[in-house]
Amino acid sequence: MYRTLGGGDLPANGTQPAHPHAITDFCGEGRRLYASAIRSGRISRSEAAVAPCLMEFALLHPDPDDPSWLRPVTPSAALAQRLHPIEREIQQRRHFAVELTESFEPFMSISAQDPPITHAITVLEGVSRINAALDRATAECQIEVLTVQPGSRSESALSEGLERGRAVVDRGVRIRTLYQHTVRHSQGTLAYADRMAEDKVEIRTLEELIERLIIFDRTVAYIPARSDRQVALELRHPGLVDYLAQVFEQLWQRATPLTQQVTYERTPDGITGVQRSIARLLVEGYVDEAIARRLGMNVRTCRAHIAKLATALGSGSRAQLGYLIALSGILKQEI
Repeated sequence: MYRTLGGGDLPANGTQPAHPHAITDFCGEGRRLYASAIRSGRISRSEAAVAPCLMEFALLHPDPDDPSWLRPVTPSAALAQRLHPIEREIQQRRHFAVELTESFEPFMSISAQDPPITHAITVLEGVSRINAALDRATAECQIEVLTVQPGSRSESALSEGLERGRAVVDRGVRIRTLYQHTVRHSQGTLAYADRMAEDKVEIRTLEELIERLIIFDRTVAYIPARSDRQVALELRHPGLVDYLAQVFEQLWQRATPLTQQVTYERTPDGITGVQRSIARLLVEGYVDEAIARRLGMNVRTCRAHIAKLATALGSGSRAQLGYLIALSGILKQEI
């Protein structure tokens, strides 16, 4: 009159046993009394009352000759009683595994004959998985790596980049990297550039860049899929990778080598190229944080440039600044 549920035995009426524990975790009294009953062949009901689990697990049963006594079920019989349903379930699962294997067997032979399927777009979630994919692509790269690195990079990111860069350069692979002009004032990035300075490593800068991009041998590209860069896309579709490579080449042609000085033409009002770029983004409706992110500078520096721009144009408010930018014609002078 008992059934098993979740590894322990409960009475068939569903009530909680008076002495609850699993059969795999005998209480001290139950262990002692069951051993005593096995040795002597029986045990009194009054003595067994302190360990009701022995009755709950059907390890004791009433003595047919004397209802005041209980007789033990032999350990081998008790064990077999509980192992039987487990073994039956194992056999059923093995039978299902055989059926499942047989159902897929015809397709396995087809898969072995055809070339492996290459996924055009793979979602990489988590920094560890992204880095593992980049390490694998780095190891397989044979010709060229194209990278776009907007904004500033942390010391750890520069260290990882240096390690990957050295690994491919030592194999004769060419590297071309695009940064923003603001890295020219970053000691960490300049130190990284010095350590990577070789014939096969070229670095150029632009005032404004697209989001991060890495292309290996023009066959696989990696781009961020979320603003926090915790999710990336691995792209292997030839059309997509070729398109991104063309975007890189257009940016590369407009960029200035890191070894050359960037010159900004000033307007008669003394407005620099950086400030013209900020003015354009202001007119397009970008907020300070977004402008700073796009130009690779911190928000404080961005706001300092906006203040200088407002002073140069004689603006007393943000709304007036947009009007004066449009009226001044400085955006027509962008290089």
